[in-house]
Amino acid sequence: MNGELVVVDDVADAFSGRVIEAFRNRPDEGFSLVLSGGETARRCYQRLAADGGDRVDWWQVDVYWGDERCVPPDDPDSNERLGREALLERVGAANAIYPMRCDDGPDPYQQRVAQAGRLDLVHLGLGPDGHTASLFPGSPALLADPGRLVVMNEDPTGKNPHRRMTLTYSGIARARLVIFTVSGAGKAGAFAGLRRGEPDLPASHVQADQIVWLVDHAAAG
Repeated sequence: MNGELVVVDDVADAFSGRVIEAFRNRPDEGFSLVLSGGETARRCYQRLAADGGDRVDWWQVDVYWGDERCVPPDDPDSNERLGREALLERVGAANAIYPMRCDDGPDPYQQRVAQAGRLDLVHLGLGPDGHTASLFPGSPALLADPGRLVVMNEDPTGKNPHRRMTLTYSGIARARLVIFTVSGAGKAGAFAGLRRGEPDLPASHVQADQIVWLVDHAAAG
């Protein structure tokens, strides 16, 4: 597996600390933060909102998403809704917020990510099938042209519902720092496969300047 493994008691607490540290050490005045989805991400953002309210200048933060389900923004399955409820509404500010809009297709978001240049921090999760963002095993997005940063994608098995928009490997590789958060025994099988280097798990192919895996004891096995 690529990156540094850190086994922690509390994934959300460790994530919050790493984000605050990355913000403090940012190379430029602004800071680009790419959000994820799922219940582990929700806990991470709630903790970050509690810890970082006065330790992060949110007016310096541009917020992006790494993937999105093609559902309305107020749908319970929306990653945008999760990010707003768990983080943005709690901190009350951000310099700019760039949600993904499936109806617009991937090209506008491709241009947005390209204009951003380097992404300071990309947050990713891990699915039980080894997917990350919306890069599913056997899906077309895994073979996207290196020049594509954002594509539409679907899970060919149907286990993960909804059509998606997602960063590609090339999009993620623009990150200075990728933080994976992995929590719970339900992720132990996929994480064990990553540690064995199983090539059919999409998360195993993520590249960035720095990758950190924050994994709790249940997921680490």
